[in-house]
Amino acid sequence: MTDHSRRPRHAFWLKAAGTAAAFTVCAATAATAVPAPASSPVSTPSAAAVTITYDDSRAGGWEAAVAAGVAAWNDNVGNVQLVEAAPGARAEIQIVATSGWPQANLGPVRPGGQVRVELGSQAVDEGHDKTRIVAHEIGHSLGLPDTKPGPCSQLMSGSSAGTACANAVPDAAERSRVESAYGGGAASRVPADGHLVVDAP
Repeated sequence: MTDHSRRPRHAFWLKAAGTAAAFTVCAATAATAVPAPASSPVSTPSAAAVTITYDDSRAGGWEAAVAAGVAAWNDNVGNVQLVEAAPGARAEIQIVATSGWPQANLGPVRPGGQVRVELGSQAVDEGHDKTRIVAHEIGHSLGLPDTKPGPCSQLMSGSSAGTACANAVPDAAERSRVESAYGGGAASRVPADGHLVVDAP
């Protein structure tokens, strides 16, 4: 039988002190631990989003504006997403640089359909912003008519907002209308108007 009475007292003190220190470290760690921040929500298209392809291979000189105009729509709507067509593939939106005024066929264009967007340099010569022009013409392809005259905050007010306006982002009403047009996915077949909208002042 072990005789505890003969064990040095400092052995018990050291054991108790070690236990207390371990508890203190664990408690401090628990008190100062900060949960990992939740990841920021990323805007992604819904599973039912309609994919519309575009071809800007004939839009020489407008490449940066086309990329920015497409992003303005993809970042603000979820029911439809614009994707650059593979080289040689048929695209729903044909984007072409021209020397006249910008113009486009009125959509909403559907997968398998086709509309034409003309990015007229005449508007640029008059001082209008290239990215706004692209986003505005794509808006026609997605089914939005002009809202002229209108404020700069309305993308579809186009040239009526003046040459100082560089807003290329659709407003809430414009986003809602496009979301509604493509809300039923590819199965939703809202007839496209198709007539040519010329955006001269």
